[in-house]
Amino acid sequence: MLAAFAAQDATSCGRQYPEPAPANRSEYQRDRDRIIHSAAFRRLEYKTQVFINHEGDLFRTRLTHSIEVAQIARSIARALSLNEDLTEAIALAHDLGHTPFGHSGQDALNECLRDYGGFEHNLQSLRVVDRLEERYAEFSGLNLTFETREGILKHCSLRNARELGELGKRFLEKTQPSLEAQLVNIADEIAYNNHDVDDGLRSELLSVDRLKEVKLFAEQYDEVRRRYPAIAPRRAIYETVRRMINYVVTDLIDNSRRLIQQSGIKHIEDVRHHPGPLIAYTSAASEKTGELKRFLRRHLYAHQRVTHMMSAAIKIVHELFEAFMRDPKLLPRQYQDKIREQPEPGEQARIVADYIAGMTDRYAMREHTRLLNPGA
Repeated sequence: MLAAFAAQDATSCGRQYPEPAPANRSEYQRDRDRIIHSAAFRRLEYKTQVFINHEGDLFRTRLTHSIEVAQIARSIARALSLNEDLTEAIALAHDLGHTPFGHSGQDALNECLRDYGGFEHNLQSLRVVDRLEERYAEFSGLNLTFETREGILKHCSLRNARELGELGKRFLEKTQPSLEAQLVNIADEIAYNNHDVDDGLRSELLSVDRLKEVKLFAEQYDEVRRRYPAIAPRRAIYETVRRMINYVVTDLIDNSRRLIQQSGIKHIEDVRHHPGPLIAYTSAASEKTGELKRFLRRHLYAHQRVTHMMSAAIKIVHELFEAFMRDPKLLPRQYQDKIREQPEPGEQARIVADYIAGMTDRYAMREHTRLLNPGA
């Protein structure tokens, strides 16, 4: 049973292009299914989370990250009687617009598009589901519901929000998205914070001793070692990460349930007009997760090995963009056709960015070698 304030088919703001209601599934199940069958979703398998895809088979990719976000988010949604299907759809789609090479690729494309409106990966995810997927005869994109699209667009500049109509209004009016969208935003953070600990230790860029400076890790790791003194080191890490996730998820559920009860909300519109988010940690858990994020920024994301890899990745993105802007004939035929239809420099830059953003890590490296270093 869904709570009265959960997103529901009956109260959906609908789709951009009206369609008959699905016969044997909900509207949000249809969204989820369309996302899973999209080409952009498949490409996430070979896109960087922290480590470039070819560096090891056991490191997380954007695909495994998205699945982990969906699992965490569904668990929270079920506990709070929210819409699990919508939650899962948002979680699986939230990174569809991510570039190759993770945030470094995004920063590089943003710099390339500095004179053409910039690049925001959340906005690109929306562009993927609204325009770039070409699977259906009657419309471009996936024609997802308003609620799924709202959840995908976690952040948006005010300039871009003004061009998005109803979808951008909440950024201008400072209203809230659905509770399902709010919880996916935090589930994303839970997944990458805790699983980057695992990947950081596996890569040996982080050490257990150094991580014990972080309260959230130290508390759970010390408890594991106390209860299981003979446990193998790798197994101790798995158990610790599992307990870290359980701690923050439990805190989030309990505190959010309390906030929702205190708020008196009765309907999804009450959620939208509430003065602040209702899915939130306690201050104690928020402090611990903030400490972990700061630690990972300093000691993992800024590690020399990671920054060296990403410097090379930034160079690849810049040089691909410059090559395609100089000579659009280097692009695949369908992108050349789009440029002929939209010949303005700003449109050409955006089409080139669409092509590069859709690349996987290894495809971007292969294209760079083929076009710019063919003798390598």
